[in-house]
Amino acid sequence: MFQNLDIDFIIFGIMPYAALTILVVGSIARYDRDQYTWKSSSSQLLRRRQLMWGSILFHVGIITVFFGHLIGLFTPVWVLDALGIPYALKQWMAVIIGGPAGVAALIGGTLLLHRRLTEPRIRATSSWMDIIIMVLIWWQLAIGLLTITQTLQHMDGSEMVRFMTWSQSIVTWNINAWTDVVDVHWLYRLHIFLGLIITALFPFSRLVHMVSGFATPVKYLLRPGYQIVRSRRSKALPARSAPKTTPAE
Repeated sequence: MFQNLDIDFIIFGIMPYAALTILVVGSIARYDRDQYTWKSSSSQLLRRRQLMWGSILFHVGIITVFFGHLIGLFTPVWVLDALGIPYALKQWMAVIIGGPAGVAALIGGTLLLHRRLTEPRIRATSSWMDIIIMVLIWWQLAIGLLTITQTLQHMDGSEMVRFMTWSQSIVTWNINAWTDVVDVHWLYRLHIFLGLIITALFPFSRLVHMVSGFATPVKYLLRPGYQIVRSRRSKALPARSAPKTTPAE
């Protein structure tokens, strides 16, 4: 009993803070020391059709799932109560929206993983971290879809509120809230554990390009009004004389 209690405390009480610390510190260190690696290497010339379908399905699905989790878990419960949103409605929205998005991401991830593992030229330029992170994300999506079978058994939203309370307790440094989720189904526990592992590996993988993807629109809006563009001409163009004007009579 005490051994299981210690493992639960490590996973749900300590790992979230450790994973977030590694995420922040590791990302800053990588950007400061290895900016050239802060990208997602392109291989679009190989199996372009498979890449196109896999990339579209994966990115649309994973972005929907990511923001669905972000909004769903970190929206305070009192906001739902103030807006009069029933917990059951929020639960159904998670299933109806998150389910198809998860399926799309899983299909797209399967296409991308198959392409990376079976194309010799892509495999030769892939690091072990590229493969490991993709496999972990694939398993995370599969397990996330399996949790729907458990979610459908308690559509009143009671389990959802427990996960919301635990997630928000990490931000508010309520380290004792881990006890709220230790007795949930093992699929949820494994889903949380893999999510924390992926979070910790984020700075060391190609996932860092997500930050650039989210920051680009902001950088575009904050760019200077004028941009200097250098011409490839060896000689400057002749200056254009001002148009002659005749005095008004």
